Amino acid sequence: MSVRELMTENVATVTPSQTIQEAASIMSEYNVGSVPVVENGQLKGIVTDRDIIIRSTAQGMGSSTPVSHVMSSNLVQGSPSMSVEEATSLMSQNQIRRLPIVENNNLVGIVALGDIATNHTFDHEAEQALTNISEPSTPQI
Repeated sequence: MSVRELMTENVATVTPSQTIQEAASIMSEYNVGSVPVVENGQLKGIVTDRDIIIRSTAQGMGSSTPVSHVMSSNLVQGSPSMSVEEATSLMSQNQIRRLPIVENNNLVGIVALGDIATNHTFDHEAEQALTNISEPSTPQI
């Protein structure tokens, strides 16, 4: 089975210039913990609820801070044609729970570990990915 069959296609996004308050509002509206940052259809980054707390609120920045100041921009991405096994392996290796799916340099969807876990065909893959994602990473010194 390919990722295209499991991914969410109509993904709520923000632009790099939108505020973290706008991003948080979108997360609340859609009940999600992250929002891809897209400009002209191209994936520029991702902002998570944790990014907003750790990289802005904890640093004393206000709600009008642009998303570009707190987003992660060194992203791991997948393609819609990759297999679910390849996607879970990539997520596991990089300790991520959400994988943006890009085709022709444009964001076309996102697949979350939850999407994979709810498809019982991939119980083992989801369990393995979650185990590896949940392992503490070694601090880089």
